[in-house]
Amino acid sequence: MERNEARSKIEKLKKVIDRYRYSRLVLNKEEVSPSVEDSLKKELFDLENKFPEFITPDSPSQRVGGKPLRQFKKIQHEGRMTSLNDAFDEEDFRDWFKRLENFFGAKINSGFYCDLKMDGLAVELVYENGFLKTGSTRGDGKVGEDITENVKTIESIPLKLRGDYPARLVIRGEIFVTKKEFERVNKNNEKRGEKAFANPRNMAAGTLRQLDPKTTASRKLSFFSYGIYGEGSEHWRKYPSHKAEYESLLSYGVPVNPEGKVVRSPEEVENFKKQIEKKRERLPYEIDGIVVTVNDSEIYGRAGIIGKAPRGAVAYKFSPKEATTVVKEIKVQVGRTGALTPVAVLEPVSVGGVTITHASLHNYDEVRRLGIRVGDTVIVSRAGDVIPQITEVMKNLRTGKEKEFRMPTACPVDGSRVKKDGAIERCSNPRCGARHRESIYHFVSRSAFDIRGLGSKIIDRFMDEGLIVDAADIFTLKKGDIESLERFGEKSAENIVREIEEKKHILFSRFLYALGIFHVGEETAALLTREISGEGFRIRKPTDILRVFKMKSKENLREIRDIGPAVAESIFEWFRESRNIEFLTKLDKAGVEIIIPKQIAGSRKFGGMVFVLTGSLDSMSREEAKEKIRYFGGEVSESVSSKTGFLVAGGSPGSKYEKARKMGVKIISEAEFLEML
Repeated sequence: MERNEARSKIEKLKKVIDRYRYSRLVLNKEEVSPSVEDSLKKELFDLENKFPEFITPDSPSQRVGGKPLRQFKKIQHEGRMTSLNDAFDEEDFRDWFKRLENFFGAKINSGFYCDLKMDGLAVELVYENGFLKTGSTRGDGKVGEDITENVKTIESIPLKLRGDYPARLVIRGEIFVTKKEFERVNKNNEKRGEKAFANPRNMAAGTLRQLDPKTTASRKLSFFSYGIYGEGSEHWRKYPSHKAEYESLLSYGVPVNPEGKVVRSPEEVENFKKQIEKKRERLPYEIDGIVVTVNDSEIYGRAGIIGKAPRGAVAYKFSPKEATTVVKEIKVQVGRTGALTPVAVLEPVSVGGVTITHASLHNYDEVRRLGIRVGDTVIVSRAGDVIPQITEVMKNLRTGKEKEFRMPTACPVDGSRVKKDGAIERCSNPRCGARHRESIYHFVSRSAFDIRGLGSKIIDRFMDEGLIVDAADIFTLKKGDIESLERFGEKSAENIVREIEEKKHILFSRFLYALGIFHVGEETAALLTREISGEGFRIRKPTDILRVFKMKSKENLREIRDIGPAVAESIFEWFRESRNIEFLTKLDKAGVEIIIPKQIAGSRKFGGMVFVLTGSLDSMSREEAKEKIRYFGGEVSESVSSKTGFLVAGGSPGSKYEKARKMGVKIISEAEFLEML
C-alpha cells in the first residue's frame, strides 16, 4: 500500500472507530459487535505500525475509552487506567512476546499469569481504612464516572475489607452479568414489553449507568478483580508477582477469577488458551479471550506503557464470530445446472476459530443488494458456526480505488451466452455445468492427480459452496475453508488439505492426461511424454508445457507415431484456448510441479511391447504398474488383441485372461512381471 493510500485509509478507520466507540461507551448504543470493532482496531494498529509517521494523538489506538456521561459526577483516577493491546492469533501473540524480550534485551523466564478476559465493564474501586470510598468507570482512562452508589449494590464487592489490608487500596476489575442473570432480566423485560439487551456486556454497562441504584440492585451484577494499582519498588516488594496480588486480594475478601494460573512458557500459554476455549460454553459468564501478564511485578513495572497499553500484558482473543476483511477479487463459479454463482475471494481472516478465504455471494441480486466491490472492507459472519457469509460492506472505508463487479455475459467455462433465469444467471448450454464438473472429477481421478480424499460428492459440495471454480482452485483450498462447512470437522479438513499438498508433484504423463484434452487418453499422454522428454525440453511447471506445445504445429504433432489428424487438431487447439492458458497459469501459481523421471540405461527395454493388466496386484496398484511399463518404453492396452505381447495376471483375473489364453498371448504372473522390471 502506498503512503497516500495508507494515510487515507488510516483517517477513515480513525473516524469510523471513534464513531462506534463513542456510540458504545458514551451513548450506550452498540452499532456493530465488539469483534467487528476489534477487527477494525487491529487493521488500524497494523497500518500505523507500517506507517508510524501517520500516528496522531487523536487515534483510537492512543486512547483508552470515551468521555464520562454528563449526568454522573466525574472522578479523577489514582493513576491512568490502561487498556490492553490485542493478539488475535498465535503469530500476534508470539510477536508480542518477541517485542517484550527485545525491549529488555534478554530472555524472560519469570513465567506468565493467565487470566480470563471477562466481557464486562472495567471499574476502579478505592478503599480507605478498609471501607469502600468510591467506585468509578474507566472513562477516558484519567477521569471516570462516579458509580459508587451502584457499585455498593453488587454483593461480590465488599463494603469493608477483611484481613491485613493497607490503609489505602486501589483495586481494578471487571463488572459483568452472568449468562443466567442475563436470561432472567431479558425474560422480565419481554413480559413488560421492554426492549431486550443485545448481550451481557450491554446489560452490565446499562445497569451501572442507572441513576437510580434500586434499578441496579434489581439486576444481580458480579465482579472479579484483576489487580491492585501501584507503582515503584514499594509496590513490587509488597506484591512481588501478579499471583501474589491475586492471593492478597482474596485475603482482603475481594473475588478474583478462580480459573487463573501461572504458566512458565509461551507454549503453556497456548495450552491454557485451548483448554479455556474448550470449556468456554460451560462457563457461567461470557469471555472473549485470556489476559496474559508477565508474572514478575518488577519486570512488568519496568516494561512500562507503550501508547496507552502496558507493554507487559496482552489480551489474547478467541477467534470472533464475525470480523472485517478485504475482498481481493470476485470470481464466478459454474454449477452442475449451469448456474453462475459469484464468489468473493477474501484476505484470509479468522472467524469462529477457522481461517476463511472464500464466501459465496449467491447471485448477482445479492451483489447489488450488498453494493459490494472488489477492494471493499466487509464484515464476514459465522454465527452459529455456519458457512461464512458477508453481512455488510463498510462503504465509509472506501478509498476510491474499489472496482465494481459485473456478471459476465459469456459463460466462463465454455463461452456460451449467459441468460437470466429468475434471480439466477445461467449458461445457455444445458450440458455446460455438468460437463465442467466431469472435467474436475477426471482431473482428480486415479490415473490423473489421484487425489483420493476428493470424491465426486465432495467436489460437488466445494463447487456448490463456491470454494472452487475450476480444478486449479483445489490447490488453493485452506483448512478453514473446508472446516467451516457443515459435516466437515477439523480432522477431515486437515486430511484433505494434506492429500492435496502431497499431490502437487505429478508425473508429466499423468498431468497431460489430467487436462482432459479431447482424444488424449493415458496411452496418448504417455506417447507425448516420451516424445517431448526425448527432445530435451526443460519442463518443471505447467506453463513450461504450454511453451512446448505452442512451438508445435499440427504437422509437427502428426509426425509423432500414432498421432492422427483428429488428435493433432485437438491438442493444437487446446493449447491455444485463452481459458486453458489461464488455467495452466493458475496451476503454476498454485505450486503444481511436473516430474519427468531421469532416463537410465536399459530404460527402453520394453520398447515395442504391449501389456494388458488383469486382476488385483499385491506389490503395487494397477496405476503404478502402468507407469513402470511406460517408464521402460512399453505400452499399456485395456483390451487383449493380436498386438498384445504380455497379459499380467493378478489375483482373480477377469475375462481378459480367458481371451488371452485362447489367442495364445503370453500370460505372466505378478512375480514374473516383477522379474522383468
